Amino acid sequence: MASADVVQLKEKAAITGKILAEKPDQIVVDVGYTVLVIPRSQVEKISRTDAPEPAAREVQPPAKIRKNLYYAATTPPAERPVREWVSQVGEAVVQVRTPSGLGSGFIINEDGYLITNFHVIEGETQISVEVYHQKTGPLERRTYKRVRIIAMNKFADLALLKIEDKDIPKFTCVLLGNADNLAVGERVFAIGSPLGLERTVTEGIISTKTREVQGSLYLQTTAQINPGNSGGPLFNLRGEVVGVTNMKVLFGEGIGFAIPIDAVVYFLDHRDSFAYDNDNPNNPYRYLEPPSRLRPTQSNEDPEAIDEER
Repeated sequence: MASADVVQLKEKAAITGKILAEKPDQIVVDVGYTVLVIPRSQVEKISRTDAPEPAAREVQPPAKIRKNLYYAATTPPAERPVREWVSQVGEAVVQVRTPSGLGSGFIINEDGYLITNFHVIEGETQISVEVYHQKTGPLERRTYKRVRIIAMNKFADLALLKIEDKDIPKFTCVLLGNADNLAVGERVFAIGSPLGLERTVTEGIISTKTREVQGSLYLQTTAQINPGNSGGPLFNLRGEVVGVTNMKVLFGEGIGFAIPIDAVVYFLDHRDSFAYDNDNPNNPYRYLEPPSRLRPTQSNEDPEAIDEER
């Protein structure tokens, strides 16, 4: 409880503040910018009013709509400080581990589908995902080891995974934003596991939206990105994912890159074209059955006729 006291003076004036001390000959009042010492002879009346401290603002999740496998906000959410968004979306950011290394990822729906970089899982089929569940107390770390590759695109450096362990909960998921609404100079923040340090948050701005690297366009950001951030989300201050962090300039600071969210949406909407073939784990594409072969007809058959052979 915070005390808001009113000292009524004999000259019909009043002083509002917090009484720090009352002595027989004077009263000491903190008025915020300074401390006043008021002679007791000038005081006519003292009123004490206990006012409750302002309650902490409750963060309400934005309204969302499901599109295919992912969610988007129905209307643009209000901008809020990074510290408020981290407590809400941080649970959806995961660590992706393979025998050869680790990276980051983020869950796109409550059923356990998640996005990461292709290069994080390249050549691997033994994948585990570490999720930090927020319950009543501290975060609970849980490792899921039944992770299936759904689709992947080497050239876009994207992969879609699904957690398939038994008795999995409903996962916290992120909202995907719109790259068209992103502006150069806009503040963004990344969450990931740089150098294995899970749940690390870094903040920066969008330096440019159209940085060309090897023929592809990337978001360039000053948010610090290091090995282990790969596959993690880049958020705007509306709590929406606007990019997937995947590389940085090795001999420089504050020069990181992220795959624009419109490339992620395209990958998800056309995931059947990039479906992973379990019979050929070295190839990210599922081939259609070849067309039937044609063979010449027998001499006693109509020479215009042909047979199909499976």
